[in-house]
Amino acid sequence: MTTTENTVPDGAQVVDPGAADAAAGSTVSSIQAQDVSFADFGVRPEIVEALAEVGITHPFPIQAMTLPVALQGHDIIGQAKTGTGKTLGFGVPLLHRVVAPGEPGYDELPAPGKPQAIVVAPTRELAVQVANDLANASRKRSVRIVQIYGGRAYEPQIEALEKGVEVVVGTPGRMVDLLNQGHLNLTRAQTVVLDEADEMLDLGFLPDVERILSRTPAKRHTMLFSATMPGPVVSMARRYMSQPTHIRAADPDDGGATVKNTRQVVYRAHALDKVEVLARILQADGRGRTIVFARTKRTAAKVSDELRERGFAAGAIHGDLGQGAREQALRAFRNGHIDVLVATDVAARGIDVEDVTHVVNYQCPEDERTYLHRIGRTGRAGNKGTAVTFVDWDDVPRWQLIDRTLDLGFAEPVETYSSSPHLFSDLGIPEGTKGRLPKEKRKLGGLEAEELEDLGETGKRHTPRQGSEGGSRSGSREGSRDGGGSRGGRGGRPRSGGGERRRNEGTSADAGATAAGGAGGASAAGGAGEGGDGERRRRPRNRRRTRGGKPAGGPQQTSTEG
Repeated sequence: MTTTENTVPDGAQVVDPGAADAAAGSTVSSIQAQDVSFADFGVRPEIVEALAEVGITHPFPIQAMTLPVALQGHDIIGQAKTGTGKTLGFGVPLLHRVVAPGEPGYDELPAPGKPQAIVVAPTRELAVQVANDLANASRKRSVRIVQIYGGRAYEPQIEALEKGVEVVVGTPGRMVDLLNQGHLNLTRAQTVVLDEADEMLDLGFLPDVERILSRTPAKRHTMLFSATMPGPVVSMARRYMSQPTHIRAADPDDGGATVKNTRQVVYRAHALDKVEVLARILQADGRGRTIVFARTKRTAAKVSDELRERGFAAGAIHGDLGQGAREQALRAFRNGHIDVLVATDVAARGIDVEDVTHVVNYQCPEDERTYLHRIGRTGRAGNKGTAVTFVDWDDVPRWQLIDRTLDLGFAEPVETYSSSPHLFSDLGIPEGTKGRLPKEKRKLGGLEAEELEDLGETGKRHTPRQGSEGGSRSGSREGSRDGGGSRGGRGGRPRSGGGERRRNEGTSADAGATAAGGAGGASAAGGAGEGGDGERRRRPRNRRRTRGGKPAGGPQQTSTEG
């Protein structure tokens, strides 16, 4: 197969098929810039119009190189730096080939309503982001796109599949679960996309991905997209793809591993001073939305709490949070209610938010791939950004390995403290800035401005109660106690609703006794629920346990304990 030369906005390389390993001797063609639009590639007018409404008219290099090849049905390995627009690189060809209800040819499909295309993503956040991008591109059509990922209840996802769907976007684990249960049928999936394949390798999802691929038709259109191309991903591409065309897109003036629009700053910082340094960075001139990356869940939660205590509108995303809380934080970040998001690496993929001006690596990344994906959250789509990395003394050898691999030129980070003059001059921090945000600058609504949804989360007994002030902590505590049946009375400490709930439970507990006994029990419960002193409000638990076995003795026990 010969390589077709195309024109793209900046510059790109096309490596000939079978070139998953980009072997020597492959045909490479450099493509120079011309002003082209999505319409020039013969994309459906509805897709072009929908993209134009959100301000997208001209493709980025990876998109322009992918379109002519993908629209012909050839398998593709797309490789580009993080933040260069890979999602629409596969999303536009995928939607172009899908036939939606009401469109010509839909009724002639072998199985209308069965998935015609699937997108497999490594993380929940990335799956949500991809599905939203596809929905924006298909808003002028009746394409049904379903998100399938863990942390949410199974029933709504199963119901959506049963109603009929054209595109499924999900994570490997939940997709395999629904495949095994027989709810997800991929026998008619003609297009398969593997997004961020290197991250799926890092998270151990490749066996699940191979299981998903084995349930799709042998003859299909497969597109694999990734920022890096490690050996196991190349091997999987060789097994499951048919003569793939390897496409690499890059700006000719940007030869480094990172995007040139991202300014990188590296400091050697002491662990006890990092929060102070971070608090000053967050007050730099021109700072917009900021993502702070931590290596552990505990560190992410701690940093988020400390920033909130210092007056910053901050939220956190990490594995110990329920899916509802994670989506609440991400919505608040996108909607401008918070401007600092503290996240672990698992959330690095899929946080595609406009106007992220700063990324801070609070802890040194594990390796160069993690570093690339972290700082790839800023400097996206042609915008400029700043990436600041804190390197602790113990992490210097690890950082030097990352620096040497990526040829960054920061082998010896400058020792930096919250009072160091170069910190203020490097990042445009006003002189005299302290570690707390002044009260007059605290203008954002915070996490509380976004509603915490009840997603029917799996693996948790209850979700936080709506309206509980302070969010998840108090709400989850009350929810778990109320769900305990006989111990439900203990959850009735709050004045509003707690006494009423306890009275109702007391009445139902005595309902099996005689009418006189039931009335006595009800009056006793009413007295306990409406009693004035706090001592009596805390003792219904013990009294109810005794009265449950001896209904006639309820009033006597109330008087003796009083």
